[in-house]
Amino acid sequence: MASTQTTTTTIHLKDYDSSSTSAPVNTGAEPAQDVTLNTSTTTRRRGAQPFPVRADDDAAIIEASRALDEECPDGGYGWIIVLSGAMLMWWASGTTYAWGVVQRKLVEEHLAGPATLSFIGSLQASMPAWFAVLDAFVMRRWLGSRKLAMLGMFTMGLGGILASFCTDSIPGLFVTFGFLAGAGGSCGFAVVAAVPAQYFNTRRGLANGLIFAGSGFGGATNSFFMDALIRNLGIAWAFRVLGLVTIATGLFAGWFMTERTKIPDKRFVDMKLFKNTNFTLLWLCAAVGNFPIFVPPFFLPLYNQALGFSSSTGAGLVAGFTLSSAIGRILCGFCCDRFGPVNVLLASLLLSAFSMLVIWPVSQSLAPLAIFCILNGVSNGGFFSCTPTVATSIFGSQRVSVVMGMIMTAWAGGYLLGSPIAGYLLEAFGGASGGLKAYRPAMFYAGSLALISAILLAIVRFRINKKFLAVV
Repeated sequence: MASTQTTTTTIHLKDYDSSSTSAPVNTGAEPAQDVTLNTSTTTRRRGAQPFPVRADDDAAIIEASRALDEECPDGGYGWIIVLSGAMLMWWASGTTYAWGVVQRKLVEEHLAGPATLSFIGSLQASMPAWFAVLDAFVMRRWLGSRKLAMLGMFTMGLGGILASFCTDSIPGLFVTFGFLAGAGGSCGFAVVAAVPAQYFNTRRGLANGLIFAGSGFGGATNSFFMDALIRNLGIAWAFRVLGLVTIATGLFAGWFMTERTKIPDKRFVDMKLFKNTNFTLLWLCAAVGNFPIFVPPFFLPLYNQALGFSSSTGAGLVAGFTLSSAIGRILCGFCCDRFGPVNVLLASLLLSAFSMLVIWPVSQSLAPLAIFCILNGVSNGGFFSCTPTVATSIFGSQRVSVVMGMIMTAWAGGYLLGSPIAGYLLEAFGGASGGLKAYRPAMFYAGSLALISAILLAIVRFRINKKFLAVV
């Protein structure tokens, strides 16, 4: 009988700054050295040829990532990173979720229609996507995660303060609350997309879920917060208070966001990734799936008003949606570690499509509308909390900052145009006060795109593993 032996392979990875040399993985904590990977899981017969590993092979990069992941503390200071990251997301994304409350007030004051105003919220939401690659580069090359996070929170708060002087100016709101605040939020996104993966391995899904839950809890709180401020102090002072609180808490949270090891990738983007079919499909899934993300929270207050409910009820629905989103982020993050991140993200997209195609179109009273908010909120949260875990699982933690930067760039079109397209459909079929019939085209548009995104991800999932019940 032929005997087997355990082999140990040293893998040299191509340095992204060089097109001709091969360099070993370097965490930045010490001088460059070989990464020795134990390949005991792949035994070979005595006398067989050594298993060849190309220097620029995707498998080599993933194996190197797994080797470094074994050293992750899976806790410790990582939980400080989780708390700080959740606070960053509270403002970076939670503020955007509350835009529907502000939009309703501006529509009441006849500043502009829903389609135009939703562009402001969409612009803010899209800035993390437009700036994702640049933010990742600045973090790796110059500022590091702490300084970038603090700069982002200061800029976002400043955008809110300046917006308070532009409440009667559409261009002013675009520049201040749309562009400036959004650019600040993008810095927070870049940090939380890259740093937590260095502290967690087996609990990575849960960690990402808890961090991204911050945007859900922030959105829920900010919806009531902004509604109360607008009613009691007016919209200008609501913006000022929001900006000041963002700066005070955001700077504190950003201070704790430090890397465990220096992020090794120095390239802006890696266009070679598009030669990988799974990456291309995942990129398209992210691009399409982001179009419907902000349609419910932006238009629920208007839809609530069309059904005859109070503004407080509308704020409550948005808060319920974002609170469900927070719970969904934690739940989906936990499930990622148990059932596989690709499986959980696929389930989230299917639930999103079902809620918008089946439940929302027949919601003419508060009870079914509340059910829709809960289900769509959970699926919405799953989309964001699962994506970094999926990227790390498929492409490795050592290049997750590059991969996530490129995936977040794919979100740009949906962030910017997703809700405005729904707004134009609403105006074309009867306007904000046109009743249920006027809103249905926007509902079907959003639900259909969520379904297409789910189909794209399903192809990736079964390309990786064709077994239906496999953990992927």
